[in-house]
Amino acid sequence: MIIETALKNKILLRLSEILCEQENALIEANQLDAEAYPEMDDALKDRLKVDGKKIDAMSQSLIEVAGLEDPEGKILYEYTRPDGLKIENRSVPFGTILIIYESRPDVTIEAAATAFKAGNRILLKGGKESAHTNSFLTKLWQRALSENGVDASFVEYLNLSREETQRLIRSNSRKVDLIIPRGGDNLIRFVKENTSIPLIISGRGNNFLYVDDECDFDTAVRIVLNGKSRLSVCNALDKVLINENMPDIELKMKQLMAALARKDISSFGDKSAVALDSRITEDDGEDILFEEFLSAKIFFSLVPGVQEAVEKINAYSGGHSATIVTCNPQKAVFFMQEVDCAAVYHNASTRFTDGGQFGVGAEIAISTQKLHFRGPIGAAQLVTNKWFVFGEGQIRE
Repeated sequence: MIIETALKNKILLRLSEILCEQENALIEANQLDAEAYPEMDDALKDRLKVDGKKIDAMSQSLIEVAGLEDPEGKILYEYTRPDGLKIENRSVPFGTILIIYESRPDVTIEAAATAFKAGNRILLKGGKESAHTNSFLTKLWQRALSENGVDASFVEYLNLSREETQRLIRSNSRKVDLIIPRGGDNLIRFVKENTSIPLIISGRGNNFLYVDDECDFDTAVRIVLNGKSRLSVCNALDKVLINENMPDIELKMKQLMAALARKDISSFGDKSAVALDSRITEDDGEDILFEEFLSAKIFFSLVPGVQEAVEKINAYSGGHSATIVTCNPQKAVFFMQEVDCAAVYHNASTRFTDGGQFGVGAEIAISTQKLHFRGPIGAAQLVTNKWFVFGEGQIRE
């Protein structure tokens, strides 16, 4: 079913209105989820919580997606052969997308909006801890679709157990064309090993900052603090590598440790970092370098220079985001070219890795793989291509 752009946008804008109209009922549904799982840690609680501010953000994301160019049906290439055969390559939807995600009810709005704008149907499988909220949001989606004469099954929520979800992944009984697993390494590994359906991997964060010896250290401190301003998001900062040749390095580290202590951020580090400030707890194990914290925790290490920083980031990061703080543009160019992450920054926070911040509207995922696309996946990236060939009886001689 092809839905015209104007109708897509009308549905998205209507859903934006319905969200605001149903704010109190939505918060009540979310409270049921919070009460059902009181043992959740702070990061999960932050992901799950829906309040007026988050509802406004969801509503605004729908308005933004409605304002985007429709990616469906664009002519990417065209050629007319000497015999009159007309050949076009056009963008087309993937078809049916299954997204598996945890805790965050706003994904139910933003992922579905992104898929819908590109002409896809979407099957939503959220975590059990957000079942009431996600089911309520899906009903709002289906109301907006039905009011405008569109099949409500374009957006569908799957109330499945873990075992039922695993069977779906293995058997593809719903004729899914693309799976997007948004979760931990175990979920991603299971999906990769148990399906033949194409995937877009929305991997872990574990984002790094390299602080160069030629830098404005006050800028570095601001970026570190901003990187821990939200703990439960994949664009948060986890690791800080500091050039061991930094002038006045002990004094500057004490300044940074004091700033982190005021924010109740626990600092860990290897021997080289611990030697600079006693407030850093020593951890020389390799496992911590791979870990995405999702908590009030940060890790420090010293490196000889930008080359070594790049090597360490490429060895341990999740391939999501990395940033360099330096006043040397040549070092910045080297870092940004050589670091193997979806988003690389110079003198800026990793917290900007987000579809809305990048101007692509709502996102369905942050892809950490190189195919089909990398970084924030918006509506423009949720299409594939197809060849359309128009003839008048031509045959190949």
